Amino acid sequence: MLYDICTVFWRDWVVLKRRLARFIFSRMVAPMLYLVAFGWGLGRNIQVGDGAYIDFLVPGIMALNSMNISYNSLTPLCTERVYHRSMGEYIIAPMHPSSFIIGKLLAAVLRGLISSAVIMVLALGFGANLNIDLAYVGILILNCVIFAEIGFFAALSMDSYEELSQVNTYILLPMSFLCGTFFTTAALPELLRLIIDILPLTHTSCLLRSIASQGAIAWESVAVLLVYAIIGFILDIRAFDNQLK
Repeated sequence: MLYDICTVFWRDWVVLKRRLARFIFSRMVAPMLYLVAFGWGLGRNIQVGDGAYIDFLVPGIMALNSMNISYNSLTPLCTERVYHRSMGEYIIAPMHPSSFIIGKLLAAVLRGLISSAVIMVLALGFGANLNIDLAYVGILILNCVIFAEIGFFAALSMDSYEELSQVNTYILLPMSFLCGTFFTTAALPELLRLIIDILPLTHTSCLLRSIASQGAIAWESVAVLLVYAIIGFILDIRAFDNQLK
């Protein structure tokens, strides 16, 4: 099983390695705009608690970015399945479905972490003061896993990029702005806040922000993210099994 996982992962790594420079530079654009517009422009004179707004902003951007990169890393499977008809090669391959899924998830996590490292370097250049440790990286990995699983499930469940775009429009886009990435959710209406507090990106943003400021880890939020990851993996296995029918 480990050999099969490594094989799937290595295939994606070879593709990424050939495009690594372009991948890194393309991932610098959006974070640079966020840091300039919100960190320097809007947030230069704003204090959040005892810290600068940019220290509040960067963990949110990293949560948001890792969500988008991990999700979009696996949506091309829809093209392979619907247009190239190459999913059949994976299906008939002598490997367990979970090996294929885990290999793909690990490749998406790697992309998410590389992109997050780019943001961290940019943030330091903008004067951010953050505590980055193993707990911080662990939460980032967990966030990448969750949204990679969503991307995998969407790619195997939907039959066109038009349908995939609906996930971006109705799920990812609202989470991008409402889940504590750019501002605290405390000021939102109570009903809306209760809904937002259920979403995984909210828990990731809060955890990253707390760890970055050397605060206490909210273990209930970690538990919520683990539940999302487990449910996502089960759904991915079912989506892959449906391709066998």
